[in-house]
Amino acid sequence: MLTSRQRAGLRAEAHHLSATVHVGHQGLTPALQQSLDDALRTHELVKIAFTKSADVTVKESARELADAVGAEVVQVIGRTITLYRENPDLDRKGEPPWRR
Repeated sequence: MLTSRQRAGLRAEAHHLSATVHVGHQGLTPALQQSLDDALRTHELVKIAFTKSADVTVKESARELADAVGAEVVQVIGRTITLYRENPDLDRKGEPPWRR
């Protein structure tokens, strides 16, 4: 569980990121969850953009995706959500993985 201070720090870091995963009209598919899992494994902090044609509610989908991949919801703004999942296997030298 993230503290409010950690969440605020991650929100600041996520501000400069572009969306890595996009949810389209098909919604939350197993392929999308696998793609998100891969992105979280390599970057830890991932933005997900929902298209206007996506027939899902963003807040509910944020919780569903976070539960499905074992991540934390950092923020939900409009049709964009940010998720975080720490990967202890990543190299911690220098910059965080989402800045690389």
